[in-house]
Amino acid sequence: MSAPAVTDQGGVRGGEVPSASPGIVADGHIGCNPAVHCPVLRAEGITKAYRRGVWPRRHQLDVLQGADVELCAGEVVGLVGENGSGKSTLMKILVGTLGADDGTVQISGRMGYCPQEPLLYDRLTCEEHLDLFGVAYGMDAAATVGAAEALYESLGFARWRDTQVAELSGGTRAKLNLALALLADPDILLLDEPYAGFDWDTYLKFWELTAERRAAGRSVLVVSHFVTDHERFDRLVELRAGKTVSP
Repeated sequence: MSAPAVTDQGGVRGGEVPSASPGIVADGHIGCNPAVHCPVLRAEGITKAYRRGVWPRRHQLDVLQGADVELCAGEVVGLVGENGSGKSTLMKILVGTLGADDGTVQISGRMGYCPQEPLLYDRLTCEEHLDLFGVAYGMDAAATVGAAEALYESLGFARWRDTQVAELSGGTRAKLNLALALLADPDILLLDEPYAGFDWDTYLKFWELTAERRAAGRSVLVVSHFVTDHERFDRLVELRAGKTVSP
């Protein structure tokens, strides 16, 4: 199979996917509101298969079989599906940490990624993580400090700023994981099962931040195996049998 065509201007750096070629124009706005810039992210015909077992019993597991996702500016979209349906595989392909077998991905704008499992360094403090990611994002020191302070206040974990990750609770790790994805104020935010480890207050604050991003014209894609607050999303896309469908 041919390798997927990915439109961007460089490799992944510090959890960020750099800006793609600007001004992507779609002839058909699949599920999007044409009043807003659409799409800022488009994935078409994404396929991915894994080979399992040892010859002569080796077999192929088809995870994605032509999945399509489109995201507009100022839109909150939920990508849902059963466990094992390929949601995390598709997310990793969108952010460039996993190659697809076929298909195309186009990105317009800076992307932030919050993985399902926090990728943190046990010996670094929260403050050191934010400083490190600020450098990776190409932010100056003042911008990093300002963004970090706002996130400490919004997510309520300022008292842990000088605590090493190894000593943090699972909930505080989840907050730091989200803060790192938000630090550079990305145009597109991809979140893989972001609710894990959140208490109720953090869950509500997460949706406040999401609503603020939508109002500012930012885009958010939330991957989850279940969605209860349907009204918080502009659209839902379901992964079923390796393809995306409207639920």
